[in-house]
Amino acid sequence: MNTHEWLVEQFETNRSHLQAVAYRMLGDLAEAEDAVQEAWLHLSRSDMSAVKNIGGWLTTVVARICLDMLRSRKSRHEESLEAFVSEPITDTEDGIDPEQEVVLADSVGLALLVVLDTLSPAERLAFVLHDIFAMSFEEIAPIVERTPAAARQLASRARRRVRGGARATESDLASKREVVNAFLAASRTGNFEALLTTLDPNVVFRYDKVAGDTDAPKEARGAEVVARLFRGRAAAARAALVNGVVGIIVAPRGRLLIVINVAISNGKITEINAISDPQRLRGLNLAIIDG
Repeated sequence: MNTHEWLVEQFETNRSHLQAVAYRMLGDLAEAEDAVQEAWLHLSRSDMSAVKNIGGWLTTVVARICLDMLRSRKSRHEESLEAFVSEPITDTEDGIDPEQEVVLADSVGLALLVVLDTLSPAERLAFVLHDIFAMSFEEIAPIVERTPAAARQLASRARRRVRGGARATESDLASKREVVNAFLAASRTGNFEALLTTLDPNVVFRYDKVAGDTDAPKEARGAEVVARLFRGRAAAARAALVNGVVGIIVAPRGRLLIVINVAISNGKITEINAISDPQRLRGLNLAIIDG
């Protein structure tokens, strides 16, 4: 077996692991595959004669590539409230099967992907490599250009975000969750009358428009007006805890686009505040409500 064949064999042996690392780092199947492919290019061009642990070397390379990709991302949140529209995902660009990515997101855990999306690149890398793939902080430190102690702090901050902050009482959560779930169900099915039953007559909807988003209203008032805006939508939305309070996230395939704070009084939604600004999203403490 020549050197090239040996490298191919070593790479294929580690491919599944590298894809798992990259997907949890990036939350996007196409980007994860790009990162793994770039790792192969690094391997094929490097002198590996002094490397004793090729799997570890490849994991480090993939992690660095993913960190660079996370840092160089512009806004991934340019999609407007139209992400709420109930349309099937049919994009197969770059040969990526959307259904395959949905299955992968489910297997990894949508809750984890959504919360990871709110972390800084360095926090995300430290948490993923240490808590999920059991890499030591001594190994992680040079990747994030920190000391081992600082890398430990990154993972610790990320862990607190992943586990969620203080929550309301269970009874309060249950009653508000019931209202939010009824709202989402009526929105998905387009049941206008059912939507109205979840909304206070004087409900207010506010949306923090981002650059380039000119179609969605910035504010709407009244149950009928707001119900018309949300009728037939919410395909990618689900109930979540937002800073410990029941709210809504819009996260198709685990990619966080919008967080919606919901104020509820006497069993009716009185305020709906949609947040899509990436900087504001990163400051929220999110946790998915199971079931």
